[in-house]
Amino acid sequence: MTPVQSTAPVLQLRVALTTSDYDRLQQFYCTGLGLEPAQVWTHGDHRGLMLEMGHATLEIFDDGYAAYIDQLEAGARVSGQIRFALQVPDLHAAMDRALANGATLVHPPVETPWGDYNVRLQDPDGLQVTLFQA
Repeated sequence: MTPVQSTAPVLQLRVALTTSDYDRLQQFYCTGLGLEPAQVWTHGDHRGLMLEMGHATLEIFDDGYAAYIDQLEAGARVSGQIRFALQVPDLHAAMDRALANGATLVHPPVETPWGDYNVRLQDPDGLQVTLFQA
């Protein structure tokens, strides 16, 4: 069977995180968020892994809109240039699991004007992560 060719200009989004504490970040994303490794790589003593995270989109905000989203989710402008937003089926279960595995609570759950339920966390390396339940 011949693979279907896509005419889309981009076929996949991958985000690569580099950390000085691989085990800590692996525990947060695998155990804390419940993601299963799709691939695991080694090169001598060095390690990497790929986690598939469902459908991916790229959001681009100007400073004012980023401040608006931060105000809604965290009460103040707190995120950096990059923040993950991950849709989860059960916000409280996902939040509890993430917190038990190295996440820091930035702001408790809030309901957004568009009807999602969001919580703002920070991963063990300081990257802000929004978990949201539609």
